[in-house]
Amino acid sequence: MSSFSAQGPLKKSRWLLVCLVLNLLCASGKSFAPMGAVTALKRQSLLTIADPQTPQNAPLKLPTKTMVSPSSATMGHTSDAPSVTTTQQSTNVKPTSQLARIQQALFPIHGKHEVNKFFLIASIKFFVIMALTLTRDTKDTLVVTQCGAEAIAFLKIYGVLPAATAFIALYSKMSNMFAKKQLFFATCIPFFVFFGLFDMLLYPNIATLHPSLESVMAFLPGQAASGGWNILAKIISNWTSALFYVVAEIYSSVSVGLLFWQFANDVVQVDQAKRFYPLFAQLSGLAPVIAGQYVVRYASKASTFQSSLHRLTAAVSFSGVMICYFYHAATRYLERTEGGISGERSGKASGKKKKPSMAESARFLASSQYLRLIAALVLGYGLSINFTEIIWKSLVKKQYPNPLDYQRFMGNFSSAVGLATTIVIFFGVHLIRILGWKVGALATPVTMAILSAPFFVSILMGPDNPSRLKIAVLFGTIHSLLSKTSKYALFDPTTQMAYIPLDQESKVKGKAAIDVLGSRIGKSGGSLIQQGLVFMFGNIINAAPAVGVIFYSVLFGWIAAARKLGTLFQAEAPKQESKNKTD
Repeated sequence: MSSFSAQGPLKKSRWLLVCLVLNLLCASGKSFAPMGAVTALKRQSLLTIADPQTPQNAPLKLPTKTMVSPSSATMGHTSDAPSVTTTQQSTNVKPTSQLARIQQALFPIHGKHEVNKFFLIASIKFFVIMALTLTRDTKDTLVVTQCGAEAIAFLKIYGVLPAATAFIALYSKMSNMFAKKQLFFATCIPFFVFFGLFDMLLYPNIATLHPSLESVMAFLPGQAASGGWNILAKIISNWTSALFYVVAEIYSSVSVGLLFWQFANDVVQVDQAKRFYPLFAQLSGLAPVIAGQYVVRYASKASTFQSSLHRLTAAVSFSGVMICYFYHAATRYLERTEGGISGERSGKASGKKKKPSMAESARFLASSQYLRLIAALVLGYGLSINFTEIIWKSLVKKQYPNPLDYQRFMGNFSSAVGLATTIVIFFGVHLIRILGWKVGALATPVTMAILSAPFFVSILMGPDNPSRLKIAVLFGTIHSLLSKTSKYALFDPTTQMAYIPLDQESKVKGKAAIDVLGSRIGKSGGSLIQQGLVFMFGNIINAAPAVGVIFYSVLFGWIAAARKLGTLFQAEAPKQESKNKTD
């Protein structure tokens, strides 16, 4: 049985949902009483702030709020002109009442406009993470159970890296051809079309589409029965599962790095980002909880993996529809209230600028110290998590050899990651705002450095018997759980905040190269190193001491890059805020 509870995450997530609803009510100032004098007094006591120009004992006054005309109250309503009828309230006013201070601590979103803006954008990320979690658990189950955990290292080098390179070339061209809305849909929809085709056409016909392992080995060298050639033969004989893994890996980078964060960086200002971005992770942290338990429920009840795949694909397709819907609703709402998304074209700040080639974009990335440091952060995480994740998944496969048991374990693990992420952000939402960007950026590598020590020690003790194997899996699970929690809660928001001071072209071209190609090079580079170690030591478990040395070397470089980038970010962010105010 899995070491995770299938019911605990759901019960705890209900309380978190209640807290979020209460926070929303506090932020919007709504009351369940009839509109009248009592309601007005309640709204005034909840939303009043002190006028800095009046004496301390002067009566409190209601702030000026952004009002939307009734004719355009619906989020999807279109309008030729913004419907804002009064000036927007300041977001930098300090709360004076105890209730206002509590609301500021738990949900620092101010006014109806910010609440609508926040939840529209956060809903996009929620369903992006929902689809990402479902496809990630599915791809791991397919590849690890059919080809072995070692196949992940091969696929990341010979499958994911070439596919990521081709995608970034295509995306760079599309960014010069399409407007931002068109680019979003042209990037998003093909992934969900493939996931549907895999479920309806490819997987039901694997008996016809897959060659036998023996026939594949016949075309390989004589040593194909063992070692790396055997892994390669298994990948070829299960090529549809390998293809699903590659597409799902590309989606994991594209969906969060490009589809969501690029849109968020375009519409969220720096002063809002410090309050919005940690809460984006808090709300989207519920998505893995729900998705993980969805996997557990159907993985445990399905008689075959194919029937489980049908139900998982239905949830993935629903998530894709909701991503497109909320993106459409968010863009329409922002067009009404803020004038739309900055930049007519995705890849150019001005229509008169010459379209840069891939070579020019690469030279631009190499010549920018700021972008190089962001790339170092992304590469650092990609390398370090890959060094520990493949070893951990090999141990999990050893403990749970049955595909449905493995899928159930990974579903519970995804739920635990989502729940832990939500809790960390719920109590530490002000870490970035109070302690600064640098502390938030350093939290993830420091956490990984501390937690990886007992994991490597447990492997060195030798996971040969069931009790030692269980201990190694436990330490590896804790390390992976808290590392991912720190990444989603702190690393992702701080990394994406680092793009905000950049110009439009640097955001689009530099971000695409870093988030897709950079992360793939990190993970593929880690896989290549581990392949070499496997040939030297025989298997990845025996190579654990060498992996540990390389792992800590990468972490030290990551920490140094984060410290340097923090200094540059603190110098550039105020310039961008001043520019936004003048514009």
